[in-house]
Amino acid sequence: METMITCLFITLLLPYVPRLFTARAQLGMGYNNHEPRTQQSRLTGLGARALGAHNNSFEALQLFTAAAFIAYTTQADPAIAARLSVGFVACRVAYIALYLLDKPSARSTIWVIGFAATVALAGAKWIF
Repeated sequence: METMITCLFITLLLPYVPRLFTARAQLGMGYNNHEPRTQQSRLTGLGARALGAHNNSFEALQLFTAAAFIAYTTQADPAIAARLSVGFVACRVAYIALYLLDKPSARSTIWVIGFAATVALAGAKWIF
């Protein structure tokens, strides 16, 4: 379960990778600290994609956290939990990269694989 917990920690940090690109785009506009979300809604190109990757990473974090909790509390096989967790993190890294590179079809495919890994992790005790 240590690998799964490590992957959970990595997943906690991943939303901030694309955020760096969003912040850079906002700085290029003259950062508006009074209404940063309004300013973010006006981003285009890489900045907008980075914001989308940032937001989606938080959404994925919630599901992965729940799946890891279920796997941990049901005492799922640690080797299976580790493989699924590493697979999920690999998918998230690829997802962010593909989002930033504007590759929507590949990004969607990777999202589905990562989601499947999350669902499998949640049901690992009963599926495997």
